Amino acid sequence: MYGIFIIFLFYTLGTLISLAMGELIPGSVIGMVLLFISLLAGWVNPEKIRQVAIFLTGNMALFFVPVGVGLMATTHYFSGELPAIVTTIAISTLLVMVSVGWIQQLLERKK
Repeated sequence: MYGIFIIFLFYTLGTLISLAMGELIPGSVIGMVLLFISLLAGWVNPEKIRQVAIFLTGNMALFFVPVGVGLMATTHYFSGELPAIVTTIAISTLLVMVSVGWIQQLLERKK
C-alpha cells in the first residue's frame, strides 16, 4: 500500500507542477523525475516501492491500449499528415538508436 501511495503522490505532485507551469511538460514526466531524485537522495526507500514498480512495468502494455484506441478513433484528424508523421517517427527512432548506442559505448569504455 505504501508503494502505491508514493507513486501516486509523485504523479499528483508532477501533475500539479505541470498545471502551474502551463502544462509545458507532462505531469507524469515531472513526477517521474521527482521520484527519481527522491530515490537518489534517499528520501524514498526503493525496497518499499519495488513490488508496485515491478507490477506496473510488467503490465505496461495495458496502459497503451487506451492510447491506441484513441488514435484509431481520431485518425481523420491527422490522416493528411502521414508523410510528416512517418518522417518524424523515422528521424526520432534513428536519433534514439544513435544516442543509446553512443552512451552504451561510453559506459563500456568506463568499465
